[in-house]
Amino acid sequence: MSLLEIAANAVMAVSIVLAGRNNVHSWWLGVVGCTLFALLCYDVRLYADVALQVFFILTCIVGWVQWLRGASGKPLPIGSASVRSLAAMACAGLAATFAYGMMLREFTDAYAPFIDSAVLAFSVIAQFLLMGRRIETWPVWLLVNTISVPLYAGRGLYLTAVLYAAYWVNAVVSWWWWNRQMRAAG
Repeated sequence: MSLLEIAANAVMAVSIVLAGRNNVHSWWLGVVGCTLFALLCYDVRLYADVALQVFFILTCIVGWVQWLRGASGKPLPIGSASVRSLAAMACAGLAATFAYGMMLREFTDAYAPFIDSAVLAFSVIAQFLLMGRRIETWPVWLLVNTISVPLYAGRGLYLTAVLYAAYWVNAVVSWWWWNRQMRAAG
């Protein structure tokens, strides 16, 4: 366990808990944590995760702005995605997992290219749902966290694997919390 892994996980743990509590400060902490995770993932040859962290850095900036003034200058309310858009996202996630996994398998020395690619693809979907404050972000994060725990443990990132197991619990609690807030606002 390196100092980099400890720092990345500490910052991201705070960011993820704040996201679950519907707190806008999650976003700037996400930029810091994702930068640290990009460096960590590069060191252990999880290249899809490096690309994912760059994506997260950019979307954290956009999400921050959207949450502050995303609905005609007012904070963005929690809402729900349509079944059609969720089905399209699921299909896109599966296609991206296969395509990126094939690319990593053929052209890199990536560890677990298809599993790593699934984490990438479905994290992107979950992040877009989070940016739009869509309640469905939490079940997608549950899927991502379920896949991530054995992936990170397999690379010796045991602290990261344990924290992703904790993020799984956070996603369940956050899903409940956001549902409660959405009903109260509705």
